[in-house]
Amino acid sequence: VQLQASGGGLVQAGDSLRLSCTVFGLDRAMGWFRQAPGKEREFVAVVSRSGSRTSYSDSVKGRFTISRDNNKGTVHLQMNTLKPEDTAVYYCAAASASPSSAYAPVRETSYHYWGQGTQVTVSS
Repeated sequence: VQLQASGGGLVQAGDSLRLSCTVFGLDRAMGWFRQAPGKEREFVAVVSRSGSRTSYSDSVKGRFTISRDNNKGTVHLQMNTLKPEDTAVYYCAAASASPSSAYAPVRETSYHYWGQGTQVTVSS
């Protein structure tokens, strides 16, 4: 299983970025997590295998949107109205299990496959 994340960069507060994660050969719920310097990795968003269910952390709700295109094997995280506190390395991950098409876990321990991170830096 290979997960490849891309789309990070340096932007100003209020700008937008779109992260992408390409997944080959895996049909699972997909999540985005992030880790800021000196902090633990935290949950950002998840989309179920079918795409019918999504969940977000309170800190990004209303600003970020997760989506997936199963035909292309891609998952996107559209990040709008970025804030300096969104600065972090962002990771995409695939869930360890797939009990249902609406399964959308938020705990890091529910994920087994991880991509390399992509850096997002938001300047004030």
